[in-house]
Amino acid sequence: MGETRLRVAFMGTPEFAAAALAALAPAHDIVCAYSQPPRPAGRGYRLAPSPVHALAERLGIAVRTPVSLKSAAEQQAFAALEADIAVVAAYGLILPPPILDAPRLGCVNIHASLLPRWRGAAPIARAIIAGDAQTGITLMRMDAGLDTGPMLTRETLPIDPTDTAETLHDALAALGARMIGPLLADLAAGRIAATPQPAEGATYAAKIDKAEARIDWSKPAAQVSAHIRGLSPFPGAWCELAGERLKLLNAVVAEGDGEPGTALDDRLAIACGSGAIRPTRLQRAGAKPADAAGFLNGRPVPKGTRLG
Repeated sequence: MGETRLRVAFMGTPEFAAAALAALAPAHDIVCAYSQPPRPAGRGYRLAPSPVHALAERLGIAVRTPVSLKSAAEQQAFAALEADIAVVAAYGLILPPPILDAPRLGCVNIHASLLPRWRGAAPIARAIIAGDAQTGITLMRMDAGLDTGPMLTRETLPIDPTDTAETLHDALAALGARMIGPLLADLAAGRIAATPQPAEGATYAAKIDKAEARIDWSKPAAQVSAHIRGLSPFPGAWCELAGERLKLLNAVVAEGDGEPGTALDDRLAIACGSGAIRPTRLQRAGAKPADAAGFLNGRPVPKGTRLG
């Protein structure tokens, strides 16, 4: 006997959320997809739908893109969907109590951290920058707080020393997409209970600010590497090389010591406050990303070069 098909309101915006929508659509009735409004994109700055919006349209799912859910009209329209459950993933709007209370089984959030660590907007980047050994997906029942609701289930994922925010995002998106279907089946059958988040260990994952992207070579090598990888590909950690801004998109810890910001050899080992890093992927202004060998072929960096 198959699992119960639910009436699902899906609420999400980026690729992370689109992976979950793609997983749910065959098994449930997606009564509506909510997403952030189209934004200017590309060289022509034409309005482009979000990944969730575009996928929903391809799947024949109705899409709504309100700028807010605070009005009585929006809340009534949501309630009129008569959804059994709302699944929320990186949506970007606050859900007022009337929205949270409308679905019969409540609202479930796919959050990309092991709550209560890294509540907030940028859990993937913050986990890498902090040097965490692992992260994961927490599926939680939403309440009025910021990622404070009780947990339904979670799975861990190790953070590899070469992971960037991009690679970890893709792995977590796939994990969340795999977890959400079985959770909905368990909720529909009454097979799962929520567990309150522990009070200890809560941290806040503040939105990434471009102002924090400049590399501080005085920090230890492990911290510099984590900073580079956590901000890759956007906004991209950067330094200056001969007055030109240079983005470092991946880096590994290397052997060597010297004056912070100084090239220790001709293969781009760069001294940090302690130890050194070796960038493995770089991007010059106006150019495409390149691996270290390709970059050095076009722009040698001799031993003793100072990077600002």
